[in-house]
Amino acid sequence: MQLRTFLEEKKFHRIPLKKLVTGHYKLSATVNGVPGLFILDTGASTSCIGYDEISLFSMETEDSEIKAAGAGAINMETRMARKNKVIIGSWSSNTMDFVVFDLSHVNQGLQQAEEDSINGIIGADFLKQFRAVIDYGRNCLYLK
Repeated sequence: MQLRTFLEEKKFHRIPLKKLVTGHYKLSATVNGVPGLFILDTGASTSCIGYDEISLFSMETEDSEIKAAGAGAINMETRMARKNKVIIGSWSSNTMDFVVFDLSHVNQGLQQAEEDSINGIIGADFLKQFRAVIDYGRNCLYLK
């Protein structure tokens, strides 16, 4: 039995991924009714949205004790945006939390690789919560 058949029988949703020249995977997601582009990053502990995207995605934020680090940046101030509606393909949730911080360093790296900018990062918190399975051979993500 193929992985796809097995997971679809278990009611997982299949989402195609686009592999970037940087080696990252990109996917489209709708957050609070607004479409955006996100990197899927298994090494990111939390899912993130850029500060400059707060109004675009109609997010309400609150203070956060989390200090962000990664991709060459450390100790960055963050905020939290809780209980956002997210739709990825045929899958959806009304309970998605995002850490909000400056993602300009990520987008600068993507622009240097001649890739489009992203609005955010889907991280390990999301992948664990929604029982994600990544099929690297077929470039797709399955969510429960």
